[in-house]
Amino acid sequence: MKLSSFDRCVALCFTSVIVASQFAVAADTDGFDLEKRVMHGYATNNGVRIHYASLGQGPLLVMIHGFPDFWFTWRQQMEMLAKDFQTVAIDLRGYNLSDKPKGADNYDMNLLVEDVAAVVRHFGKEKAIIVGHDWGGAVAWTFAMKLPQMTEKLIVLNLPHPRGIMRELAHNPKQQQNSAYARRLQQEGAHTNLTAEILAGWVKDPAAKMKYVEAFRRSDLEALLNYYKRNYPKEPYVEDASSVVKVQCPVLLIHGLGDAALLADGLNGTWNWLEKDLTLVTIPGAGHFVQQDAADLVSRTMKMWLAR
Repeated sequence: MKLSSFDRCVALCFTSVIVASQFAVAADTDGFDLEKRVMHGYATNNGVRIHYASLGQGPLLVMIHGFPDFWFTWRQQMEMLAKDFQTVAIDLRGYNLSDKPKGADNYDMNLLVEDVAAVVRHFGKEKAIIVGHDWGGAVAWTFAMKLPQMTEKLIVLNLPHPRGIMRELAHNPKQQQNSAYARRLQQEGAHTNLTAEILAGWVKDPAAKMKYVEAFRRSDLEALLNYYKRNYPKEPYVEDASSVVKVQCPVLLIHGLGDAALLADGLNGTWNWLEKDLTLVTIPGAGHFVQQDAADLVSRTMKMWLAR
């Protein structure tokens, strides 16, 4: 595909892959009240500052957003969980108020994991509950495998285990087809066809959308695509044949079944890569951004699971 026609493909990508929610959307007034009450700050990883918003007291719970998103995506979960936990929602590097180092190498998964570890240490903790969605889910899975001693529990939303994704990319034609957007985002210069308004197109609430546009205008659009260029698998797709490193902590996996980017087939066999118990919750009607599509159900599920 020639780059000159890329803008049309990007538009198709955001129309077909970032699926519109089938849930009714109400005014998100509680989220904006929370925004006034959170404590903002920065943790530093080797000179890169990672912005966070924190609310509540108790065991540390670090929340990692995906693409295209920022810390504000967790507002409704923070509101419910802050009664029992110190909820800390971060901006991934490249996004919003976090630093934006240049070059795809600066978005390597190992560095993203180190960013989360820096946040945990910033709060003087040896371990934390790690929560991630989409790319944040990929970081969360990798964090749990690389730093089991720092992972108390793991909650992942709409991001199958990396081995499940690789299996589906290697063998599932539907997943291969639906991952075309990622291959386009890996192209050089792809960021020049994006705008803050395009990236915020999936947000339904008008007031929230304004917040997202502001956050994406503060972001580095090339950096956002470096996640794909550096970490997303490239063709030809093959299964991961390396030795399995099992996740050592309990896992809660939540998946909106309307997700067209990451098909639910990738969830099959997750238990083969875990050492402890898996709780799997699938939500019909919810799309990729399940934490907003089914916010109350996701929040209550997390709260009940964490209280076990």
